[in-house]
Amino acid sequence: MPKVAEQSVWPGQSESLNTNRIKSTIPKGTFVPPHQKAVEDENTWVYPSEQQFFNAMKRKGWDPKEKDMSTVVAIHNAVNERTWAEVMRWERKFHCECEEPKLLRFMGKPKDLSPKVRMLSWMGYTLPFDRHDWVVDRCGQEVRYVIDFYRGKNAVGAPAAFYIDARPALDSVEALKDRVKMTAAEWMS
Repeated sequence: MPKVAEQSVWPGQSESLNTNRIKSTIPKGTFVPPHQKAVEDENTWVYPSEQQFFNAMKRKGWDPKEKDMSTVVAIHNAVNERTWAEVMRWERKFHCECEEPKLLRFMGKPKDLSPKVRMLSWMGYTLPFDRHDWVVDRCGQEVRYVIDFYRGKNAVGAPAAFYIDARPALDSVEALKDRVKMTAAEWMS
């Protein structure tokens, strides 16, 4: 793969892509990855531009189409906002003593199946199309969340449908208790 700067046009690219980046609502922790360092506002994460996203997909061996990038980036951003809302649902329900959790870092793990997904797949359930691990700063305590992304059923004329299964990773007794309490609360409602 050629080495291409984040916002540079990819060799052979046929259409110009937007290089503007959109600010997320997701608070950023102290770790700042290289793609976020050039961003002036250091309080929240900033989403990649269409050009950055296109280049990243090319580097990963995908064959994106320039004409699709505005839609792809919009879906990416919306899914991340919904994912943060799911993480915050857990944080507010069980750990409201921390007023402002922050996203420290994240990692895509599309080929790694969590124990929950592995068990559900044995029962015939569909595998997620992607997985991320997000590490949240809960007022000085690092907490890992496992997020599985599933395709939903698309209705004609409706936007793409996704199901997001976000939950604390079973890295501690506290996380296990939170998951048991959330399961019980959902069954009761």
